[in-house]
Amino acid sequence: MLKPMLTAFLGLLTATAFSQTLFTYGGDTVTVPQFLAAYTKNNTGVKDKEALRNYLDLYIASRLKIREAKARGYDTLPQITSDLVSLREQIIPSYLKDEAAVNKLVEEARVRSQKDIHLQHIFISFARDGLADTAAALQRAHGVLKKLEAGESFATVAKEFSDDPAAQVNGGDAGYITVFTLPYAIENIIYNTPVGKVAPLYTSKSGYLILKNGGERPALGTLKAAQILIAFPPDADAKAKAQGKKLADSLYNALLKGADFSKLATRFSNDPVSSQAEGQLLPVAVGEYDAVFENAVFALSKNGAITKPFLTAHGYHIVKRLARLPVNVADTSATAVQTLREKVEGSDRMESTQAALAQRILHDAHFTKKPFAETDLWAYSDSVLDGKPVPGKKPLTDSSVLFTLGAKEATVAEWIQHAQTFRYKSDGTGLKSYPQVWNEFVQATALAYYKDHLEQYNDAFRQQLEEFKDGNLFFEIMQRDVWNKAQEDTAALQTFYAAHVQNYTWNKSADAVVFYAADAATAARLRTSLQKTPAAWKKLAANLGEKVAADSTRLELSQIPNGAGQALQKGTLTQPVINPSDSTASFALILKLYNTPVQRSFAEAKGLVVTDYQTELEKTWIAELKKKYPVVINEAALAKL
Repeated sequence: MLKPMLTAFLGLLTATAFSQTLFTYGGDTVTVPQFLAAYTKNNTGVKDKEALRNYLDLYIASRLKIREAKARGYDTLPQITSDLVSLREQIIPSYLKDEAAVNKLVEEARVRSQKDIHLQHIFISFARDGLADTAAALQRAHGVLKKLEAGESFATVAKEFSDDPAAQVNGGDAGYITVFTLPYAIENIIYNTPVGKVAPLYTSKSGYLILKNGGERPALGTLKAAQILIAFPPDADAKAKAQGKKLADSLYNALLKGADFSKLATRFSNDPVSSQAEGQLLPVAVGEYDAVFENAVFALSKNGAITKPFLTAHGYHIVKRLARLPVNVADTSATAVQTLREKVEGSDRMESTQAALAQRILHDAHFTKKPFAETDLWAYSDSVLDGKPVPGKKPLTDSSVLFTLGAKEATVAEWIQHAQTFRYKSDGTGLKSYPQVWNEFVQATALAYYKDHLEQYNDAFRQQLEEFKDGNLFFEIMQRDVWNKAQEDTAALQTFYAAHVQNYTWNKSADAVVFYAADAATAARLRTSLQKTPAAWKKLAANLGEKVAADSTRLELSQIPNGAGQALQKGTLTQPVINPSDSTASFALILKLYNTPVQRSFAEAKGLVVTDYQTELEKTWIAELKKKYPVVINEAALAKL
């Protein structure tokens, strides 16, 4: 075993090596990690010494072109800057979250998913007789808490004092809940309340909630089930309910005698969704259905078991358990974690990550509050927002700085603008307190600062923007210096063709029609038709619409799709070649065969000439750039790679 000091020393050597410069070009530097990141991302083939060196040559060439594009000022072109701004706006939302906070929420959700909690609740509304009175509601809530502390039955107190109409029936029993069942703020409260205890009073938008952890159990997971619902309207009279019960009992007895559940559900169930699926419901999860319904369904002990008819507000239900999907707490696979992460990121708990991110930015950007009295700010705000007089001397003005964040100075004017927009409660019940609006203002300013300076805080974001910008610069300079020249300068192309005419000959070739079919079946059908009337190939291909494309051209024999390797002659229909990546198929009809090599004309060779001329232009250009921006490779660092 290496001694600790030697181990640390070797680690230092490794870190130093990987921070080394790999090459310089005209004063600019590329480090080993920068090159490796590009090589790993872009080289999807074999990774060996030869591949590494070949990629290095390509990478150096690209850096030289981008350096030259910047030297010419292409990075200030309106289209380049506009594209960069557009991309920034598109991708920035995915970076406006604190990854550590999200990971913490994912782990929290995984832990909470392992147990269900029996929730009991009492709701005390702010409004009574159409009038809102929060003080009176708070007094009533404290009175309820005293009764519970004195040991009175939760159900009894709920029936007497809860403003939830359902409490008259269920005594405040909401059944079992699990992770993601409730709003995150309430979930936090109940999961942090010991069994049998009442949680601290919770203030919602419309009233006070008194929550109790009535018990816990290992998570039941979800059930696949089917139901027969004999529904009746909420205002159904006793006669209608009795008729519904009679039908439900009759169906239950038929099931006990072996009747087919799916057929009865299709015929008799009044649930318009599940009856169309032979009674099958979406997976039944804890906390998503009426407590009576859930209790009956989760009481089924085995697959195939059927409940007796039971009554809910919707009618009489008969439910059959099909399968249980337990919570797999041991599943930490990438798929399971990603599924959980998607649920977290789609839930209201993500709001808490914004607060965590804001706190990190406030720390990292050195939030510094200026020395002012908050009471002075509140008084000034009343003056501006409500037209109230400011008592005494006015110590603040619109230009007064309230705090600094990095180079940002937040002024009174910005505070007033924020307060004017966000000082009202979202439920319309009145004004927020100034301290609450202040905290929201500071957080909003921090997040806006982070968004505006994200390149400084997030390497991945900065690198993505740099790659996009470099890609646009590469494309722009290649378009101007290589591609356009090669395609538009006909005289230069003809001169190049004349100088290299020996490179442009036809090997054995053929005039052929190549057919590209959407699938093998279409290719086979077309080929059968062509065997009967090959001269009608245009019409036969057109009859198949978008499923077939045809191209009549001259090709060397090696370029013709020929699945069976047939000997080609005039009239030959080759066997289709299937593309394994998308299952398309191609085959050819031979119109004329050329068995001897022949010189290609400029028109016939133009595509090849353009490609070769581009290569020549680029080679000459790269040589010039290397003279302008001398390249020096650190061969020792390269050897270590």
